[in-house]
Amino acid sequence: MNAFGGMPPENLSEGLKQLKGEHPPLLEQLEGLYDLTQQIEQDLNIVVNFTALIIKVKDFKAALDPHSEREEGVLFPMMGVYIGTTSGPIAVMEYEHDQAKAKIGAFLEKVETSNLMTEERKQLAELIKNAYFILTEHFSKEENVLFPMAERMLTDAEKDELYRRIQEIK
Repeated sequence: MNAFGGMPPENLSEGLKQLKGEHPPLLEQLEGLYDLTQQIEQDLNIVVNFTALIIKVKDFKAALDPHSEREEGVLFPMMGVYIGTTSGPIAVMEYEHDQAKAKIGAFLEKVETSNLMTEERKQLAELIKNAYFILTEHFSKEENVLFPMAERMLTDAEKDELYRRIQEIK
């Protein structure tokens, strides 16, 4: 039994299983980003750690973008047919995607400025720390609420279509 209505864990269809399976490597990357932001916050080798943070954020964004596209371009619209997209779970998920992407985007845009001072580096690292908190909570909501909801909601044909369509996004 779980906290969301006492149902046993869902056996997810292939497409939903894939989306859920993409979370652990993304979370591992997020943990690395968070560790770097903590070191920067504590004044530990700021220049070295900030340079590493820039590289790791670019790598993370490259991994996150196709995952987000699979959800925003395929899963969310399919679920939206049943529950709408302007309010409720899909609207919340899209809002969280937008918030995290905005923080990552602002970070990457501002790091192109040369000669950043220590305080500016710390403020920019804070953007990534905030994205970390948004996304770790977001992934948990998807795994515990959204994906099981999709499993119950979508027809077998829609689940097959979901899997087929997310395979096309590289």
